Amino acid sequence: MSEALNLVLNPEIDASQAGPHFMLGDHACAEGALYAGCRFFAGYPITPATEIAEYLSERLPELGGQFIQMEDEIASMAAVLGASVAGAKSMTATSGPGFSLMVENLGLGYMMEVPTVVVNVQRGGPSTGLPTLVGQQDMMQARFGSHGDTTMIALAPQSPQEAFELTVHAFSIAERLRTPVLVMMDEVVGHMHERVIIPPPGQIPVFQRRRPDVPRAEYLPYRPGSDLVPPMALAGDGFAVRFTGLTHDESGKAVTTYDAQQLLVPRLREKILRNREAYERTELYRTEDASTLVVAYGITARAARRAVDLAREHGHPVGLFRLATVWPFPEERLRSLHDVRKIVVAEINLGQVVLEVERIAGGYAQVTHVGSAGGRVPSAEAIAEACESAAQRSP
Repeated sequence: MSEALNLVLNPEIDASQAGPHFMLGDHACAEGALYAGCRFFAGYPITPATEIAEYLSERLPELGGQFIQMEDEIASMAAVLGASVAGAKSMTATSGPGFSLMVENLGLGYMMEVPTVVVNVQRGGPSTGLPTLVGQQDMMQARFGSHGDTTMIALAPQSPQEAFELTVHAFSIAERLRTPVLVMMDEVVGHMHERVIIPPPGQIPVFQRRRPDVPRAEYLPYRPGSDLVPPMALAGDGFAVRFTGLTHDESGKAVTTYDAQQLLVPRLREKILRNREAYERTELYRTEDASTLVVAYGITARAARRAVDLAREHGHPVGLFRLATVWPFPEERLRSLHDVRKIVVAEINLGQVVLEVERIAGGYAQVTHVGSAGGRVPSAEAIAEACESAAQRSP
């Protein structure tokens, strides 16, 4: 089956919600999941993500879906993987402490190539931390939280509208590339009420996983296509399927050797890096003549946008590079801004995504960090001041 045939209109989309709403970010995320065809949610209550579970506990049964409150986040992650293997588009939602419990099975989903979506509505940490206050402190955990070499895709919405849109996008990425996808929201976006427009069914195409087009006797569950993504048979379809976290061959049989590892793990990485057009999203604002650049994501990007305008009012050519996709980092797009010599990274942590910016741009630009230990969004004025200070420093 061709990729074009998999980019289809979902016949199960609920048309009753189409139109403008005044909606909580968490609820917009939940509606995005439903629009994408999610029909299974398993999770455990945790601030500030509980509203997603509460909302879906009512909406999923209306659409013939299933909601299960699990005993903990470990079981929740296992449940959504199992539901996906059986053919359901599935999702879970949590915050930092729960995400820490999920990362083991997240790595299992990556190794077994099971599409699912995990939403992390970030709060201040570590540990129990600041349950009701904002943070962006799980970004490096999203990238490296699971043991072993994994290449996770992580999206970061800046508004309730984008919480809807990027959740739809996350499901299509997961289905197309057969991998878990992370939506790294933050508490302010999750608890913000704003206007959200839900389009009519079909206006946003959704991707369905590619199914086998070979006879059952010839099917190998991990034989990749030209895009390095294997077609996925569902448990119960009559195909021989195997799922294991062990290193395995194309049949799914465990083969724990050096040679098998060199074939499997690089392919899992390369299928994501080779298909960047499927998930990579950035936004440029006033970058045409910018020599100083702000890099930001999530709610911080909204303050950064205002900071750009403030700096411009004081005569400093500042622009914004907003990350809607944080991981894998869109490094070629950053490097394409050739005239930038100063970069300010604004985020609600003590320095996480800034490390990647320094790796990419440190050879040609001075990189400054504006951050905190969580609990408050950096002000536009503080970001603008950092930009102006950076602009005035000698190269």
